[in-house]
Amino acid sequence: MGQVRHGSATTTHAVRVSIQRSQASLSQLSGELGINPKTVAKWRKRATVEDLKTGPREPRSTVLTEAEEAMIVAFRRHTLLPLDDCLYALQPTIPHLTRSALHRCFQRHGISRLPDVEGDKQKRQKFKHYPIGFGGTSRVHPRCLLRLTPHRHCRGADR
Repeated sequence: MGQVRHGSATTTHAVRVSIQRSQASLSQLSGELGINPKTVAKWRKRATVEDLKTGPREPRSTVLTEAEEAMIVAFRRHTLLPLDDCLYALQPTIPHLTRSALHRCFQRHGISRLPDVEGDKQKRQKFKHYPIGFGGTSRVHPRCLLRLTPHRHCRGADR
């Protein structure tokens, strides 16, 4: 499996490891590798060769307040209603609530997927087992069953 790099990355994992292990100066390494000395200094300071996470450290809503978000989460955990039903039930209380804001809130709190309820799905039936060379007559055209001499398309229908 290959490494995942962001679009503006100038170094690979191997280059980052070599930067961290090298005893050469910043300017010498940056000249050899063809990268900025600040990049060399950055990877020398870090303990790992992985990129840092992007985005906010604590993701929060720009639309909902913390109290509204807490109410939404409590409502979902208590009722276990689907997304659209939650939206219609909560919109009178929170008029500016949109479907996308509600979905993002559920995703932030890890409740975007409802737990599977047993008994919802029908039990799957297994295929009927036939001996080799025999395929039931339910798939055969009725004319093929009436012929005395089998037509080239109807061979095997009488077995």
